Amino acid sequence: MFESLSGKLQDVFKNLRGLGKINESNVAESLREVRLALLDADVNFKVAKKFIDSVKEKAVGEKVIQSIQPGQQIIKIINDELVGLLGSQNTGLELKATPASMMMVGLHGAGKTTSSGKLAKWLIKQGKKPILVAADVYRPAAMDQLETLGKQLNIPTVVRRGEKDVLAIAKEARKEAAEQDCDVLIFDTAGRLQVDEVLVQELVRLRDHVRPDEILLVLDAATGQEAVNVASHFDEALSITGAVMTKLDGDARGGAALSLKSVTGKPIKFAGAGEKLEDFEPFHPERMATRILGMGDVVSLVEKAAENVDMGEARKLEEKMRRGEFTLNDFLDQLRQMKRMGPLESIVKMLPGGGDMIGGADLSKQEKEFKRMEAMICAMTPEERNRPQILNGRRRQRIAKGSGVRVAELNNLMNRFGQMQKMMRKMGKMQKMMGKMGGKMGDKMGGKMASKMAGRLGAGFPMR
Repeated sequence: MFESLSGKLQDVFKNLRGLGKINESNVAESLREVRLALLDADVNFKVAKKFIDSVKEKAVGEKVIQSIQPGQQIIKIINDELVGLLGSQNTGLELKATPASMMMVGLHGAGKTTSSGKLAKWLIKQGKKPILVAADVYRPAAMDQLETLGKQLNIPTVVRRGEKDVLAIAKEARKEAAEQDCDVLIFDTAGRLQVDEVLVQELVRLRDHVRPDEILLVLDAATGQEAVNVASHFDEALSITGAVMTKLDGDARGGAALSLKSVTGKPIKFAGAGEKLEDFEPFHPERMATRILGMGDVVSLVEKAAENVDMGEARKLEEKMRRGEFTLNDFLDQLRQMKRMGPLESIVKMLPGGGDMIGGADLSKQEKEFKRMEAMICAMTPEERNRPQILNGRRRQRIAKGSGVRVAELNNLMNRFGQMQKMMRKMGKMQKMMGKMGGKMGDKMGGKMASKMAGRLGAGFPMR
């Protein structure tokens, strides 16, 4: 997501931080590099020019030039302008009617059907009861896909094969929603390879009949500047309320996301960055700006952890670690909780400096190692997981064969696990000693050490 733009901007920032004094000449030189980076990211050229002019006007001000760290001041100005370019703040859904209705519109292949399913899952988390409506009467596969998504989410889906009148489908959907006590209807509409009048008029008729609370334009981030033209056409015809930017994980440029708000005046409300139903989140301009500038996104990381980590289990685990009772079953639970949070690379990039931290490393290899660890532990009996000391040569050969690894890899895992257990036992003894010496302070310090170790364990054992 924005890898190319992020890398180039960070190079510019390194040069800015190294400047002892700021003047109009070196500011112009740095901003020229920023402008080229934006254009290379496929940002609309008018948007890029306006952005640079705004930054330059503020960057050559007297307060910046005379400040102690002028380079940092300019970086802050760029960050603030980038947030404004992306939309200033998150714009939520406005679902006022009961039941509320939403139309998902866009070009063929943009990801409307998948995004409809993802949106339904997100609404369920908000306490809503959505119903999916297959309003794409031209593509049978879209109906099949939406029906499958409905079954996965265990929610009602309105599919009328053979029906060509979208208004008739809408009437049936209203009736079904009332019977099923659903409070949000999501209409997955038909797309085309290009914007055409027939499609647009059909959408206009559906809009006038349904009177939706939200009309969300689904845009493929890889479309670049053309996405802005598409958004303008749909907005003129339908008055869209916002956009869903899809496939941000597969596009290194992301110029469409940076241009949309400035050109159309409509906000990006959601972003999709993966194929799974969980790979969908509200779009926060300020968080996206910090990711682009290489400052991480700790808030989103904490939210993701809160969604996927059971805090009760985490407290139990901390107590176990304090007592030195951490087992392979506990480690297996940690691996699975990490997997639920998403790809390791996306997690690391949410940390400040995460991009520099991983450099050119292929974290997918580490994820494969995690899977091999999981396979090795799953190949053990419950007794072997709780008492790894009973793993003799014959048992190890059986486990290695059952998990498809070499015995040496299993030995490596067990050696490292044994070292961790010893460290935790020492920490437990230290905490008891500090508790006797300092009471609550000892407990607090011991707890911090245990939590730190939990973090190390959560990151897994490097196999090589």
